[in-house]
Amino acid sequence: MSTIITSAPALAPASKEPGQGGGVDYLNHETSIASWLLTLDHKRIGILYLVAMSAMFVLGGFYAGLIRAELITPKGDLMSSDFYNKSFTAHGVIMVFFVLIPLVPASLGNFMLPLMIGAKDVAFPRLNLISWYVYMIGAGFTLVALIGGGVDTGWTFYTPLSTTYLNSNVLLTATGLFILGFSSILTGLNFIVTIHRMRCPGMDWFRMPLFVWALYATSVIQLLGTPVIAITLALVGVERLLGVGIFDPRLGGDPILYQHLFWFYSHPAVYIMILPPLGVTNELISTFSRKPIFGYSMMAGASLAIAIFSFIVWAHHMFTSGLSPYAAMFFSLLTFSVAIPSGIKVFTWLATLFRGSISFDSPMLYAYGFIGLFTIGGMTGLFLSTLGTDIHFHDTYFVVAHFHYVMVGGAIVGFMGGLHFIWPKMFGRMYPEFLARMSAILIFVGFNLTFFPQFLVGYLGMPRRYHEYPNEFQVLNVFSTAGATVLGVGYLLPLLYLPWSVFFGEKAGRNPWGATTLDWTHTESPPTPHNFEETPVVTGEPYKYDTLFNKESALAGH
Repeated sequence: MSTIITSAPALAPASKEPGQGGGVDYLNHETSIASWLLTLDHKRIGILYLVAMSAMFVLGGFYAGLIRAELITPKGDLMSSDFYNKSFTAHGVIMVFFVLIPLVPASLGNFMLPLMIGAKDVAFPRLNLISWYVYMIGAGFTLVALIGGGVDTGWTFYTPLSTTYLNSNVLLTATGLFILGFSSILTGLNFIVTIHRMRCPGMDWFRMPLFVWALYATSVIQLLGTPVIAITLALVGVERLLGVGIFDPRLGGDPILYQHLFWFYSHPAVYIMILPPLGVTNELISTFSRKPIFGYSMMAGASLAIAIFSFIVWAHHMFTSGLSPYAAMFFSLLTFSVAIPSGIKVFTWLATLFRGSISFDSPMLYAYGFIGLFTIGGMTGLFLSTLGTDIHFHDTYFVVAHFHYVMVGGAIVGFMGGLHFIWPKMFGRMYPEFLARMSAILIFVGFNLTFFPQFLVGYLGMPRRYHEYPNEFQVLNVFSTAGATVLGVGYLLPLLYLPWSVFFGEKAGRNPWGATTLDWTHTESPPTPHNFEETPVVTGEPYKYDTLFNKESALAGH
């Protein structure tokens, strides 16, 4: 017999008493370290990724704290210029490659994807585990390089600096990132095959939750884009070891070629970071406004359009690199075009919220913060897409602020919303809601206080990557550092109350949010090892709410 979800789904029969889903079956089934390190369960692997990337996030945040502490005063009186260079390189490498790029797909995506499409696991469970080990090996190489002497080229590793400077840690770091790329490729391959081949009966492409669409678009970018950066870093190694003239002009190479190759991957990588949080936000907006997503097909199409556009706009990073004015005009126009699918997403969220029955649980607060910060990041990106203004803003703190509004204000805040949403499903326990709401508010306030002054100081001409600056910029930098302190407190709270909730939190029950997708209506909290006792059959839309199916009835177990 198969479980059937109709166009207005009800909760499937529970194997436990309502509200008693606080047991951690798939966690306690085998508790030895070996059972975790050799697991093929996609849920456990998602948690392994979550733990590893949380540790990397803390380390990357430590380097960010050093940077902000140095910039309190105009003079470089805390760190030498060399150590400052190594600090912002370490911050960038860790946060971009080991946190932002894999954060949502590898952790939340790994955990939720099979649950959302009615599958018992991903298509290749062993490959899934291997991808985590590859991530850890790549992290090991890179951390040895960063901690054992450091790298001072910046996270972009621009040549000829990275190929001519006799810092051997460049090669070690590049090796770590090269290895890391295989983790991203394996995850993307696994997700694409899983979505194509393992959807439950009745779940056609336009009955999939929008988070699944976002993961699919992200996986396409991972498969097509990651080999480019891997080859580029391999060429850096070849030039350093063998003296072959690829990028070094003294050997007949072209340093601009490196920029083309690097940004051909790294701009799509921006959307690897942001597309999954965009997908998570769809789930939050629909669940906490009790409405289907307005314009479902447009939202799904916008995710694919962003993935496609991401590969044809890379040269807007190179407007000051001697690019042909005609090519610059072309790439400027293409970059403006990316705003169309992004704008579709924002407007459909607002239309979904209109006249919705909105609740202000902590995941929804994060969703509101995501919309605001992502919109500011996107709007300020228009100034960097315009040839005239980009000349002025290039390599100033305006770029730093824009990047962080999209990547941290967007990707991290979206991840935090998704994590708080999925946490009861992960561990069957609720966290302290008051502290969660406080964290969401602190992160939003602290983030704006940190990075909005950087728009101003960048507009005034302060270049990035300098540990000394003119006295007239100090006030804005003090505001920025004060905001970073508030932001740090906001991030610290979840690091404390979420682990606490695993052991002491209130039992969540199967569906504490009253959501309507398979992962909530047809699985326990946490799910059993194989997710579903019976294979679901889908006959209706993924987001369908009525007055009889609400959060209160779900909490009551009705």
